[in-house]
Amino acid sequence: MHSASVDRRRLDDTAPATATARGHTLIGGDGRPYRSGVPGRFGGYRRGRIYGRLDCPSALRHIARGNYVRHRVFFADEATALAAGYRPCAVCLPLRHRAWRKGEPS
Repeated sequence: MHSASVDRRRLDDTAPATATARGHTLIGGDGRPYRSGVPGRFGGYRRGRIYGRLDCPSALRHIARGNYVRHRVFFADEATALAAGYRPCAVCLPLRHRAWRKGEPS
């Protein structure tokens, strides 16, 4: 994470993570949102505590149906998603999901 591009002012924890005119809202390792000058590299579903690639077929299907858009969050990287308590998606990150299920470190 580049400290020059991140504004660590905390936001409302219930607000969905989105892109704004002033930057992007990402979720930190503590699970709280913050503003960033760069977009997240991974997306997640807050209710299911799942993270995955932005091009995940499963996530894109749910979004196309209008499901979980309000609960979509974004992370700078995988380590942050894991630190925030999210698990890897079984569809787009099958090897990482398998390792997570076995309790292996990431």
